[in-house]
Amino acid sequence: MDAVVKPLRPKSEPRTVMRPSRAEAEAAVRTLIAWAGDDPSREGLLETPKRVVKAYEELFEGYRMDPSEALAKIFREVEGYDDLVLVRDIPFHSHCEHHMVPFYGHAHIAYYPSDGVVGLSKLARVVETFARRLQTQETMTAEITQSIQEALHPRGIAVVIEAEHMCMTMRGIQKPGASTTTCQFTGVFRDDPNEQVRFFTLLNSGKRG
Repeated sequence: MDAVVKPLRPKSEPRTVMRPSRAEAEAAVRTLIAWAGDDPSREGLLETPKRVVKAYEELFEGYRMDPSEALAKIFREVEGYDDLVLVRDIPFHSHCEHHMVPFYGHAHIAYYPSDGVVGLSKLARVVETFARRLQTQETMTAEITQSIQEALHPRGIAVVIEAEHMCMTMRGIQKPGASTTTCQFTGVFRDDPNEQVRFFTLLNSGKRG
């Protein structure tokens, strides 16, 4: 069965933008500090703009990462193995593109190989690539699915993401502990309800706690 994944806006290949200089970025942080009501020139905040810009380089390094590179190495000699591959509880942290505050949780990925497998750590690398960008959980789920589809063309993919969003817990409605789950299925997972049951059974059998 052919897997079908709707084309996404090309966040996997971020559009070229005029990137401000480091000095401009630091100046923007100073402006935000002043807007928040503090004095960016006081001792405790003097180095904060440099630290924030350096932190942003790490938090959003996904814009400089290519998921196709992580999935480029395919192992085709797997001794005839063609059953389900499941990697669960992949931790991630990301930032909501609406408020630029964190959301974090775990991703679970399964697929049925058709022409080989990838190293298990590479699936975690794909999650990391998309998590370290400004995101919505829904789009991140679809992007991970699409990247695996393009690289492996498996008989089916299942991606589930469970996350807590700080835009719901530290601002706005302020409901700590609320969890959001998104999922996307392709191929046999989409077409055969029994495969979804099998996936969730395996997933829940190893749940913490």
